Amino acid sequence: MKNNTINKKEIEKFSKIAEEWWDPEGKFKPLHKFNPIRISYIKNNIIQSFKLKNKNKPLEKVKILDIGCGGGLLCEPMSRLGADVVGIDASDKNIKVARLHAKKNNLDITYLCSTPETFKTDIKFDVILNMEIVEHVENVDFFLKSSSELLRKNGMMFVATLNRTLKSYLFAIIGAEYILNWLPIGTHEWEKFVKPQDLTNILKKYKLNLESLDGMKYNLFKDEWAVSKDMSINYISKFIKS
Repeated sequence: MKNNTINKKEIEKFSKIAEEWWDPEGKFKPLHKFNPIRISYIKNNIIQSFKLKNKNKPLEKVKILDIGCGGGLLCEPMSRLGADVVGIDASDKNIKVARLHAKKNNLDITYLCSTPETFKTDIKFDVILNMEIVEHVENVDFFLKSSSELLRKNGMMFVATLNRTLKSYLFAIIGAEYILNWLPIGTHEWEKFVKPQDLTNILKKYKLNLESLDGMKYNLFKDEWAVSKDMSINYISKFIKS
């Protein structure tokens, strides 16, 4: 369907393990390992682009929308950095987990069960986060179009996803799911991975211009992620709306 980005199978998959979002040793362990590098990349780029000066709350008053927010793994650190955060997700279970965790931590975050195309708001956001989500939706083009409509002029969109390469199939699916058991089998479908050039071409149609494109690489010996020039598996990108 042209006017719907929900993939029911994907939502059910993540709803089943929603209780584990905040368990660093649970099903989302790889995301917990991945989170520090995502946070610093987003934070540093926002500060640099918007020329922010507040050292205590570096993202103060920046309006951020996290699409496909899951249990709030990115929403919470962004809120702690001072941003006004809204998180939306198509899974009601994810939203319930996110709300409960934010309440426990006294964080003022708005969470709604929604998709970009059904999200009703008068606000245009300064920053939109589409992190590890485009590979799980139906109709990537329509999803990105709907997302872009929620962004203000000169606003910033971050997209992190998996490249569709032979290497990503071997490492992100065969390695991570079948050999190392980092992720439940079936977490990813290689056909849904998005090449950087395809992502750039889609967003260009909606007045979003590529500002930066970086690989994300896992170091097995250090057990940590780092920004890299290698985009053959994971990559993160920043777009500015003209």
